[in-house]
Amino acid sequence: TSLASLLATAPTAQVDAAMQATGPDTISKFLFTSGSTKMPKAVVNTHRMWCANQQQMRQSMPVLAEEPPVLVDWLPWNHTFGGNHNVGLTLYNGGTLYIDDGKPTPALMGETLRNLREVAPTLYFNVPTGFEAIANAMKTDDVLRKNLLSRVKMFFYSGAALAQPVWDALHETQEREIGERIVMGTGLGMTESSPFAVFVTNPNVKAGHLGVPTPGLELKLVPVDGKTEVRYKGPNITPGYWRNDEATRESFDEEGFFSTGDAVLWIDENDPHLGLRFDGRIAEDFKLATGTFVSVGPLRAKIIAAGAPYVQDAVITGINLNEVGALIFPTPAVRKLAGLPADTPLQQVLESEAVQAHFQQVANTLAAGATGSSSRVARLHLMAAPPSIDRGEVTDKGSINQRAVLKHRAALADAMHGGTLPFTIQPQQDKP
Repeated sequence: TSLASLLATAPTAQVDAAMQATGPDTISKFLFTSGSTKMPKAVVNTHRMWCANQQQMRQSMPVLAEEPPVLVDWLPWNHTFGGNHNVGLTLYNGGTLYIDDGKPTPALMGETLRNLREVAPTLYFNVPTGFEAIANAMKTDDVLRKNLLSRVKMFFYSGAALAQPVWDALHETQEREIGERIVMGTGLGMTESSPFAVFVTNPNVKAGHLGVPTPGLELKLVPVDGKTEVRYKGPNITPGYWRNDEATRESFDEEGFFSTGDAVLWIDENDPHLGLRFDGRIAEDFKLATGTFVSVGPLRAKIIAAGAPYVQDAVITGINLNEVGALIFPTPAVRKLAGLPADTPLQQVLESEAVQAHFQQVANTLAAGATGSSSRVARLHLMAAPPSIDRGEVTDKGSINQRAVLKHRAALADAMHGGTLPFTIQPQQDKP
């Protein structure tokens, strides 16, 4: 039964009463956290949160007010990026949303590319894996390149870090096709912030930059375990978790700021107007046996950049050990590196001499840039089995779940650090 038919058959007095009973604090929906670092929780989303956040977005992104937005979007509505951010901005700004049945996976990315050849968005949102596939496809796909860039005013990514080489490839294609760069927006947010919270407003944005707080949101920077945690207070912040008073109490400090668990640094300590850059998730970070903290987020970003375009993501290992390791999830481009027939099993591709030699150089380069045991990747292994959505190793948004991967592949990580896992790569020397 549709909502329209229910309203049409309901007595007018009941409809009026329901409308009158709905206010800023009325719950509009529950959205579960992704569970990247802890068990998922039901986040209370109120009408105030959603409405305030849409106005904050409109003030942070003036492009939303220039014309009704057109989106081609696969992001799931049970997550805040798709269901709050993108559905909300379409409704709030009188736009159009084409539902993309594709997804940034090898099996479904082709459908996304097909849709983008047919429908030209004015704004385009995706996760880093999706933008990487699009950047690679636009190098040779003339129809895709011309249609996607015909009227798009802004690209926006979230969910994980976008490697600088992918960013550079997108800009190169844009400059060649239309003579200028498309604005690349990003920032920081979460289910508990509706999600829009921090946004880059500087045109000189680089991978890892987050920017400044959206209007009406107050930030608090707090030292935690050797890092700086960012905390939120504002009209777009959740009042808490549904039927979980303990988790709600733990998430707010004595001044009523929500503790995000996200670590940040200044882009430029001498110019706070440039805003913040990402410094990883505090809950992902861990200590080596020496007591030294390993900053997982920044180290993961370094590995992806050093291995581009052959590294999709990396999971950092070494909790309570003397060294740091990395489980590397490769991109499909690694097949070209191997130079083997297209139907060669991925395991054989990764174990080929050419691929192993290339990643030996990656390991050497990473070691040369390390400043100590916590930033030196002492061992790495290429993973033939991709992260599994069914096992929670990757979220619906496409971001890696470090905790789940380490849980399900604990034996493999133990073997890598124990020296019994074949094709484990170690730096030969601390120089490239």
